[in-house]
Amino acid sequence: MNKNNKKSFYLIGIKGVGMTMLAQFLAQKGCQVSGSDVPETFVTDKVLKKEKIKVISGFAISNIPSQVDLIIHSSAFTAENNIEMAELRKRKIKIISYAEAIGSIFNDYYGVAVIGSHGKTTTTAWLGYVLKESGLKPNVLVGSRVPQFNGSSIIGNSKYFIAEADEYQNKLQYFNPQGVLLNNIDYDHPDFFKTRKSYEQVFIDFVKKIPRSGFLVVNYDNESARRVASFCRGKVIYYSLINDLGLLNKIEITKNSKSTNKQNYNLKNLPLEIYHGYYQKTTDACQVFTVFHQGKKIDDFKISLPGKHNISNALAVIASARNLGVKDCLIKKNLPLFKGTEQRLQELGQYKKAVLINDYAHHPTEIKASLEALRSKYKNKYQVGGRLITIFHPHTFSRTKALLNDFVKSFEQSDLVIILDIYGSAREKKGTIHSLDLVKLIEEHNKRSKIQQEVHYLSTLDEVTKALKIIIKSNDVVVLMGAGDVFRIANKLLKK
Repeated sequence: MNKNNKKSFYLIGIKGVGMTMLAQFLAQKGCQVSGSDVPETFVTDKVLKKEKIKVISGFAISNIPSQVDLIIHSSAFTAENNIEMAELRKRKIKIISYAEAIGSIFNDYYGVAVIGSHGKTTTTAWLGYVLKESGLKPNVLVGSRVPQFNGSSIIGNSKYFIAEADEYQNKLQYFNPQGVLLNNIDYDHPDFFKTRKSYEQVFIDFVKKIPRSGFLVVNYDNESARRVASFCRGKVIYYSLINDLGLLNKIEITKNSKSTNKQNYNLKNLPLEIYHGYYQKTTDACQVFTVFHQGKKIDDFKISLPGKHNISNALAVIASARNLGVKDCLIKKNLPLFKGTEQRLQELGQYKKAVLINDYAHHPTEIKASLEALRSKYKNKYQVGGRLITIFHPHTFSRTKALLNDFVKSFEQSDLVIILDIYGSAREKKGTIHSLDLVKLIEEHNKRSKIQQEVHYLSTLDEVTKALKIIIKSNDVVVLMGAGDVFRIANKLLKK
């Protein structure tokens, strides 16, 4: 996987977002790339097509190339569930996982890993964009298509490599970072991490890898992230939405801390609404806020992305970019020019004058943040009778069951909620929970809390599509939410 070797690669499960990201990166480096996957259409198909990467539809022994330097497989497939993997094991041909491949490339550079439970994709792309536009010429890998990248990666000729790194299945074990950006830690992936402690431990182990010459940019507002930061040997840089400068500047080095070099970034929001944790007054569809470093004002900044969570993401980008040597004037110029990634509060078009949104949120915390952002961004529509309609596609049985009580309370900003059958994906085929269980508990919660909200269960994408054709009205905002293929509803409504 040496960055200077231009070889041939075959990827099993090439349509996965991470695998596509890797395939595009290798192709742009001049390597020969091909792969196989299921026949269904994925959002990644257009990236692979653009790069002219050969994708074989369906898995078969005959797909395996007779001459190839390296075979890489998606973690979704094993010898037990994939005929190509089984044949390779039989032949005793060595293959490596996607995470091993990404880690091997990453470790050959000055690698900066973006980690955490929420916001990794947006923050990775945003930091990569700011560094690129500021002239640092970074290599960047993002777990989603970024329209401004015309794909999911940037190829640069500098030493910098910015990568979204996933904690699931402890993929972090293959990365040796020089720098880390830690957004937050919020228990997830219960199919792999059986306890909250084991989930947090994977982040602790990763942060311990940061060398003394390295750095950690970390969200002070997240208690678990603060706890993990104490294990960093390098420079620790906090960012925070706390408006009390005195409180933030009193951060103490904990008894477990390995670092004596700490800096703090915080912000004073403009105008007053943000100070109270609500939404800002928009200026040219931007959010405006002021950033302080060590209690001293840096400047006022604007961003184009909605929601308080994106102000926090922006702070992470500002702190990281400054630490990598980018001038404040360039950060200020380029920060608001970033337009986001696909599947993150992405506008897909209009149907009967209602806005259709695609959002990847599949964890209760993400759902709340996205719905609050939509409430702010489209408030003019709600003022004239529009509704916020959420179509939610639960992702994995284990997550739905483990976080059930949190899911129940996460849809309160919606006027109407439709829950689809659980999307098990390649990870899980069945479980002990059903979407009807979630619907029932939401209804009970709404009754106790006196929340006026319609909640329905529809099992399939086709059923939801038919229902939306009837119930959608002008000025409605319809968000198709989940990590599965719920976005296909918009394709049908818009006839794409």
